[in-house]
Amino acid sequence: MSEVTRFPFIDANPARPGTSMMPLLPLVLSEGRLQIEALGLLDTGAAVNVLPYSMGERLGFVWDEQKTPLVLSGNLARLSARGVLVSVSVAHFASVPMVFAWTQANDVRLILGQMNFFLEYDACFFRKSLEFDLRPKAAQ
Repeated sequence: MSEVTRFPFIDANPARPGTSMMPLLPLVLSEGRLQIEALGLLDTGAAVNVLPYSMGERLGFVWDEQKTPLVLSGNLARLSARGVLVSVSVAHFASVPMVFAWTQANDVRLILGQMNFFLEYDACFFRKSLEFDLRPKAAQ
């Protein structure tokens, strides 16, 4: 049995329907007993996973207690970030621990990047049909 699951692109700007269709993945982030549901942008060009500040707070992280500074690049280079470990659950797949660059900004998306989302999952994008497939590493 194939472990591939197909997801639709989601409109990131419902105020202007159809203008911002993106590969936004519904997932659950967990730290201890705390969980939040979120939409993560699959970004094959992002080097790391990025966690907005408010989501990190909701998971119980305290900025001054995080001792692993990270340097972001690109349009996020101006932001301070700390490394945090979060359990990520997607659809019916097993939870996977993932490292996130937790930034002090709230005006950024939850980003799923090369380190380590795309080390754990293969993704195949079908932009024309506004869908993408996801397969966990263990299913290969």
